[in-house]
Amino acid sequence: MNKLDFGKYILTIATALATCVSASAQLSQPTFLRQIDTDIMVNLSENRTPPRTDFYYFMSKTNLYGNALVPASLLIGGAISGNKEMRQNAAYVASSSVLSYGAVLLIKKLLKRPRPFRGNYRIIPVYIAGDYSFPSGHSSSAVSTATSLSIAYPKWYVIAPAALWAGSVAYSRMYLGLHYPSDVATGSLMGAGTAVYLNTIRNRVQ
Repeated sequence: MNKLDFGKYILTIATALATCVSASAQLSQPTFLRQIDTDIMVNLSENRTPPRTDFYYFMSKTNLYGNALVPASLLIGGAISGNKEMRQNAAYVASSSVLSYGAVLLIKKLLKRPRPFRGNYRIIPVYIAGDYSFPSGHSSSAVSTATSLSIAYPKWYVIAPAALWAGSVAYSRMYLGLHYPSDVATGSLMGAGTAVYLNTIRNRVQ
C-alpha cells in the first residue's frame, strides 16, 4: 500500500468516524431501533439453554485464534512451499482484521455506548465484559478475516465454512448478552468493508 492509498484509507475511516459521532446522540435516545435492540437482547437472555450457551461461549473464544491462525497458516504454508501469492494473502488477511479492529476500538472510545446489561436489568450476560459496546470488535475482526479469506480463495469450500464461523462468532456476542444487534451489524459491515477496500488497493498495486 503506497502513501496515497494509505491516505485514502485513513480518509475513508475518518469519514466513517465522523458519521458515527454525528449519530452518537441517537444512540443515547429511546429510538425505535434501540427498542428492537433491547427486545432481542431480552429475548435471548431469557431463553438460553446450557448446551447453546456452552457452544456460543466456545465460538466467541475462537475469534482470537481464528484471526491469528488463518494468516499464520497461510504465511507458514507459503514459506514452506515458496508460494509468494500465499504469503501475500497472509498479509492481506491479517491487515484486514487488524485495521478493522483498530477502527472499531477508536469508534468505541468516541461513542462510549454502554454494554446491553448495563442498561437493562433483564439482560443478564454470561460473563462481564469491559470496554464499550458499539460496534462489536469480535464481529468486525471475524467478518473481516472471513471476507478477506473468501476473496483470496473464492471457492465454496472456503467461503461456506468461513461465513459459518464468522456468523457464529457475531451471533455469539448477542447471545452472551454482550452486544446489541446494531453493534454486531455495524461491526460486521466494517469488517467486510475493510476487506473489500483493501482488496481493491492490492489489485491496483499488483
